[in-house]
Amino acid sequence: MGLFSKLLKHDTGSITAPPSGPIAGLKPAVTLAEFFDTKYYPHAESTRKRPKVVCQTFDKHMRSSIGVLRFDELDNNALDTWVRDQVKQRYLPGTINKHIFLVNRLLNLARRWGYIDQNTCEDRLIKRLPMGDYKQRFLTVEEIAKVLKSAQADQHPFMHHILKLLILTGARSGEARLARWCDIDLHKRIWTVPVSKNGRARRIVLSGAAVELLHEIRERNAVFHLSTRQGEYVFQNPRFRRPYNCFFSSWERIRQGAGLPNVRIHDLRHTYASLLINKGASLYEVQKLLGHFHISMTERYAHLMPNTLAERVEIVAGLVK
Repeated sequence: MGLFSKLLKHDTGSITAPPSGPIAGLKPAVTLAEFFDTKYYPHAESTRKRPKVVCQTFDKHMRSSIGVLRFDELDNNALDTWVRDQVKQRYLPGTINKHIFLVNRLLNLARRWGYIDQNTCEDRLIKRLPMGDYKQRFLTVEEIAKVLKSAQADQHPFMHHILKLLILTGARSGEARLARWCDIDLHKRIWTVPVSKNGRARRIVLSGAAVELLHEIRERNAVFHLSTRQGEYVFQNPRFRRPYNCFFSSWERIRQGAGLPNVRIHDLRHTYASLLINKGASLYEVQKLLGHFHISMTERYAHLMPNTLAERVEIVAGLVK
């Protein structure tokens, strides 16, 4: 059995040939690209926060390859080849898995909407590539200082404030990018994220330093004559007066300037969690502060906790005479 056949949910050798004629009740055969353009994308516009990103992913990684195939041609061999080509192009497993997720999503919706036979759809779903151990990167206090110093020297008008806010709150970069002043209650020290990564609202507790920073951001907005009324975004591009699409280019300059080329902006969130745990915060407290819905997401930081189990068993020992 080949390597990539093992990465699929079923061995390609066990897949029977597709039926020669159309199956009763199925809609007319269309290509994956036609299905994406006419069915999936209109659906994504009403259900996804950033549908244009989904479209960009499809255009770059699927449209000219598997996108030209009809659903009856989109068998395991074609999908196996598509995955193998991405590996040859040296895409990271995590990146390929994001592409696999989108293709599986398309296949599942095509099944639900009557473009694929119920009995054959499951055989086509692709198993994600193995990721190995989850890699975490925690910045030291000295590295945090290097990042902020590099950000302060950068040409981006708000990047220093953005990165400092991420470090002080553990927020995701997308949450900061789309934050509005109406979401932030400086008096109660609460920042409400209307829709977080898990689809639910979450509350970020603000420290005194974070509140002070937000006051500085208000003043920074005034320098560029940007409105800070309730409905406005906290971080606006002074040129277009709209929220930033992303921070990738600026972050690349900053991490290179800090001498930390492999640090991701999401590592600032990991660093926030590590600093909390190293100062005695429990996993439950970290879970609430990071907005994790399941404790399993927080348990990846458990190895950072001091080994207090030996001390805890003495609690009972001291009560039994």
